[in-house]
Amino acid sequence: MPNVATGKKLLASDAKSRNSTPLLLYGAILFCIGIAGFLLGVLLVFPRYLLGLHELLDPVATWLVWYSGIPVVLGLSLAAFDLLVLLRRKKPNVPVRHEPLTNRKVTVALTAYNDEDSIADAVKDFLAHPLVARVIVVSNNSQDETFARAQAAGAITFDELQPGYGRCVFRCLSEAVQHEDVDMVVLCEGDLTFRAYDIEKLIAYAPHADIVNGTRTVEPLRQYVTQLSTFMFYGNIFVGKLLEAKYLGRGTITDVGTTYKLCRRDALARLLPHVNPAINLEFNAHFLDTALQRDLVLVECPITFHARVGVSKGGNVNNWRGFQVGLRMIAGIVLGWRAAA
Repeated sequence: MPNVATGKKLLASDAKSRNSTPLLLYGAILFCIGIAGFLLGVLLVFPRYLLGLHELLDPVATWLVWYSGIPVVLGLSLAAFDLLVLLRRKKPNVPVRHEPLTNRKVTVALTAYNDEDSIADAVKDFLAHPLVARVIVVSNNSQDETFARAQAAGAITFDELQPGYGRCVFRCLSEAVQHEDVDMVVLCEGDLTFRAYDIEKLIAYAPHADIVNGTRTVEPLRQYVTQLSTFMFYGNIFVGKLLEAKYLGRGTITDVGTTYKLCRRDALARLLPHVNPAINLEFNAHFLDTALQRDLVLVECPITFHARVGVSKGGNVNNWRGFQVGLRMIAGIVLGWRAAA
């Protein structure tokens, strides 16, 4: 039976074929463009009849309905070729990874921005967990009592003065990776949307991966009302599937926006130099994309998701903002990641 070292060698040797052109991703984008064009052509019936714009809009509607079939057919062809022909080359030819943990302790790193109403309880929740060695809180230049309350609750506190969610997360992970007495780092938020008891679930998946990404898409584990609206819930799954298509055969991805994840410390140390902290609210998708690009193993784990304490300041403020963040995620996955101006 191949050992872990042999598996890693095979994984490296397959990197070129696995990182080839993501035809399924491009096919999915073309298919969506075609369907969108077809629907737009059909919907033009309303201004045509209600406003009497037949002469102006009839040629446009006809063109859209007829020629939208081109990207649909091309997209389906690319997707079929990737799935039926190339998948066997892209899927890593390695045994299921299993690297047992000798040290199950973790460092927890919490991001926070004006979370004075929740941060103390979040810190206490994680510190009370028997597998948590320490809790680090990085306040992103909060203007309230977040920093002081986190410190009073027992956290190791830092103030990240440069604004931006990506910079806050990057500082969290950079500080956490310095503690060499643990082998794992857990990233989370200080708004009480997540619970410490899920750490044990993340650790259960850790022997199989470098990164265990918590997914909020299991309905019985999601509180009835949360900051994740129905639109954002399914939009998040859609973007996750695009990332999955980009790295066909490498992972199952349903949640690119979750902020609760576990990273092996050695893998995190290798990954951090390659991520861009200047990327803002779409940073979590960028982080996962970069990890897969660097041949790290990603596994998802169902976690519980709760209503936050306080007001959301991130991409979940409303559906419009969530839509904008989602578009930037898609652009980053397809075209490459650029920091917001």
